[in-house]
Amino acid sequence: MIEFFRSLQFIVENGIILITIFIFGSYVTLALFSALSMLKYIRTNSFVDYKVLLSSPLAPSISIIAPAYNEGKTIIDNIRSLLSLHYNDFEVIIVNDGSADNSMEKVIKAYDLELVEFVYDEKITTQPVRGIYKSRNKAFSKLVVIDKENGGKADALNAGINFSQMDYISVVDVDSVLVEDALLIMAKPFLEETDKKIIASGGVIRIANSCKIEDGKITEVKLPRKFLPRVQVLEYTRSFLMGRMAWSKLNGLLLVSGAFGMFNRDIVSKVGGYNTNLVGEDMELIVRMRRYMSEQKQKYKVIYIPDPLCWTEVPATLKVLGRQRDRWTRGTMESLFIHFKLFFNPKFGSLGLMGHPYWFFFEWLAPILEFVGIIYFIIIALLGIPNWPFFFLLLGVVYFFAVTLTHWAILFEELSFHRYQRKREVVKMLFTSMLEPIFYHPFILIFSIRGNFKYFIGEKTWGNMDRVGFAEEEKEKEK
Repeated sequence: MIEFFRSLQFIVENGIILITIFIFGSYVTLALFSALSMLKYIRTNSFVDYKVLLSSPLAPSISIIAPAYNEGKTIIDNIRSLLSLHYNDFEVIIVNDGSADNSMEKVIKAYDLELVEFVYDEKITTQPVRGIYKSRNKAFSKLVVIDKENGGKADALNAGINFSQMDYISVVDVDSVLVEDALLIMAKPFLEETDKKIIASGGVIRIANSCKIEDGKITEVKLPRKFLPRVQVLEYTRSFLMGRMAWSKLNGLLLVSGAFGMFNRDIVSKVGGYNTNLVGEDMELIVRMRRYMSEQKQKYKVIYIPDPLCWTEVPATLKVLGRQRDRWTRGTMESLFIHFKLFFNPKFGSLGLMGHPYWFFFEWLAPILEFVGIIYFIIIALLGIPNWPFFFLLLGVVYFFAVTLTHWAILFEELSFHRYQRKREVVKMLFTSMLEPIFYHPFILIFSIRGNFKYFIGEKTWGNMDRVGFAEEEKEKEK
């Protein structure tokens, strides 16, 4: 047995070295692509007057669809934020998905809603709609509230898609706060692109925990006070500024965040809307739309906009974070396996040759290999034949690379949009980046493995995403 593991040890350690070099090289390549794309975007858009779109007859009409389930703590501020967006031709569709709290009552009272008769074409089957509400106050004429039986987020979004009559739909989590020019910035690429049809676009998601919010607007950006939300700032910055920016450039983007995205309504309807049987419906829709466009032999793009357009509350406890991350893992697996036909399939271009394989190896398989590697080293140590110099050298290299990559992401942020303007906040981020691999990443790995286990046993539940609420967090800070 010992001899077997000694032979295996040589193979495994050399394999680990090759895999590590490949992973590091891939991350560096994406970072370089992101840097070049970011510089180009900033040069091109620094002096753009987005307000011109307000009076342009070519500006596309947009339906903002925001599903809501038990969002009573933040729903009033969030609707106010959506209604205050700077855009001309848009509507806000709030879909109350059978909330069990006081969400619907609070919205009816705050916006003086009344039940109205409305006929629309149910192209996508959903749970029964109980009523459609509009405000008696003309100031809220853009607001529509759909009250329906509970069917989940995907079902709620499909109800909003059925109701929408606009050119494009913008999907927003109702607990998110958008910047005032969000629609203007998101709509601009749809007008500029002539060679390829843009079927979807996404923007940067930022962390609203500890930020000051008044009347549905971010009035003061602050770095989260608690460690868990603060470390997610680093995680989101890496993901959006150094990941999705590059994949947008390579036209291999597989995901537009469910917190805020814009879609061609016609294409969404043609592919059947969101799949209500999945927990990762947002990613699967993008993959299905891309697959549809390739099969129809139409030129298309899914783009990413690096402007920080959307602010959202992230989990502040490990319990809620765990529910979110194992659901993200299951959602990724659903999309990859349902559309496994794409895997290294040249018929689907960059989607088949780069996008799908990358997500397969890096987003799904990499955590499993990391977990197996940990188990392997534990077994080797128990057998008394560990290669400790190799172990500590690898551990040091991986730690140094992870921290360096995060520092690059912070640098990207500071050189581009510079949202955290206090020097002490930048210092906090740098210090947090050194703690992340030790006190945060192991939990993310555990949640990923748990998500794999739940996927293979067939679990489909979301789990409760309990939120503190912006107002409650501000009160807690003042105590």
